[in-house]
Amino acid sequence: MSVYTEVERDQLVAFLDDYAMGELVSYEGISDGIENTNYFVTTDQGQFVLTLFEQHEFGELAYFLDVMTFFYKQGIPSAHPAADKNGHYLKKLCGKPAALVLRLSGRGINTVTSLEQCTAIGDILGKMHVAGQQFQSRRPTARGPEWRLQIAETVLPLLDAESATVLKSELAFQAGYKALALPEGVTHSDLFRDNALFDGDELKGIIDFYYACDEYLLYDLAVMVNDWCVNEQGLIDQTRYQTLLAAYQQQRPLIEVELASWNLVLRAAALRFWLSRLQDKLFPREGELTQIKDPDAFLKILLQHRDSPLS
Repeated sequence: MSVYTEVERDQLVAFLDDYAMGELVSYEGISDGIENTNYFVTTDQGQFVLTLFEQHEFGELAYFLDVMTFFYKQGIPSAHPAADKNGHYLKKLCGKPAALVLRLSGRGINTVTSLEQCTAIGDILGKMHVAGQQFQSRRPTARGPEWRLQIAETVLPLLDAESATVLKSELAFQAGYKALALPEGVTHSDLFRDNALFDGDELKGIIDFYYACDEYLLYDLAVMVNDWCVNEQGLIDQTRYQTLLAAYQQQRPLIEVELASWNLVLRAAALRFWLSRLQDKLFPREGELTQIKDPDAFLKILLQHRDSPLS
């Protein structure tokens, strides 16, 4: 979440006229995250998050809003899109597709996690994966092996020799990723600590479903482990890892083929975010409020998985 497109007050007032959400009181840009333009919006009837989609076409966004609505109806605490007076979730603002979503209570986590938070998030992801088997729409992953190879070719000439060697080695190691025979389904695929809202150790909701897609369920879990289980040194902590994994498996036990593929998928998840952060750092986009996250954080995790596989 960042601000790449600046919205003027009169533009937002006109946008809100299409909703039965009351009069605009205030709004402010959100600097967290990196992909879309986001604002907190307060009216005299409630609080919302306004998202302007910077990289998605209008026609493809219905899927993400359907995912959010589906999980909300399944009892998963998740952000729910607001409909305008004609029942539409998606509109245009400043020439960009835009959606207004009810703002949940709680805050994202910007420190290392507690064991209670690891338990809560592992439990809810397991529930999402079980419930998601009933979701009917399909969307292939946009950042799978082909994307990873494409971005690798773009950033390789700009890397130091050691990093380039690691990247080439990982691409070779993960060459068989697409052919793994693993359970699939709808995944969040970006469930980082800043995409889950907590009040202390109590989970209040899941947000930012805009990378949702059909993927290996194990990949979704790997993305979470690589972020939620790190310690102060930025490495996977065994106690947090075991706690989160145990909570997840209370809802959906991993099967033998998943356990056998676990190291490869953890490395694929680490590689995906190393590459996306390298892309953002080496080819930054302009914005009023933007945040570029450190690529080396995921390089460190990738090397840990390579040198000391989790059991």
